Amino acid sequence: MVCLVTGSAKNLGKEIILEFAKNNYDVVINYLTSELEARELKEYIEKTYNVKALAIKCDITKENEVENMIKKIITELGSIDVLVNNAAIELNSEINTKNIDSFHQVLDVNLVGSFLVSKYAKKVMKKGHIINITSNNAINKNDPNTLEYDASKAGIISLTHNLAKELSPTINVNAIAPGWVLTDSIKKLDNELNGEFIKSESQNILKERFANSQEIASLVYYLTTNDYINDTVITIDGGSR
Repeated sequence: MVCLVTGSAKNLGKEIILEFAKNNYDVVINYLTSELEARELKEYIEKTYNVKALAIKCDITKENEVENMIKKIITELGSIDVLVNNAAIELNSEINTKNIDSFHQVLDVNLVGSFLVSKYAKKVMKKGHIINITSNNAINKNDPNTLEYDASKAGIISLTHNLAKELSPTINVNAIAPGWVLTDSIKKLDNELNGEFIKSESQNILKERFANSQEIASLVYYLTTNDYINDTVITIDGGSR
């Protein structure tokens, strides 16, 4: 069994890769700029678990690179059984400072990239699961400072429903919509703000804390173990106040 996770050299994508590796999947670590982290993760997985790991540099906004990545996976590992579209960027700024280039950049990575990887992966998937990482920003936590991110994540929900209809009954397509996740990037931001960011945002969460990455990763894995969950968006944000 083979799992490809886009944007998986660090943060949430890394935790998802580790979840599948510990459940005996061969894994594909996709990265663009985080080569050192990807190589270190590959080495750790191969030393810790009895599975194969590939680290592939690929700009998922470029169709030829995506096509070549899928070909390499099939050559090296033989199949793709699970695809997790995780790669995403967010540009946080006031609306009057945004421009068309930044808007396109976010849409290209978050939405177009998910489409392209799904397009080429589905050609080689006889059965299996596609899981798209959207956000509660696409559902009930809109923020004008991240409007292009919110729009891209709403688009991923639509992409999920359309792919589910297109690929049924052999490939299940679902999405999960996390809220705040305690990744290394969030910890760094919180340190820069003297510990006030997590404290402030946690007041808007019924559980009064951020998710840890493993809680999200375990849900992603669970969706691959239940063949009857399909065409569904699951929110995992601790409850919103």
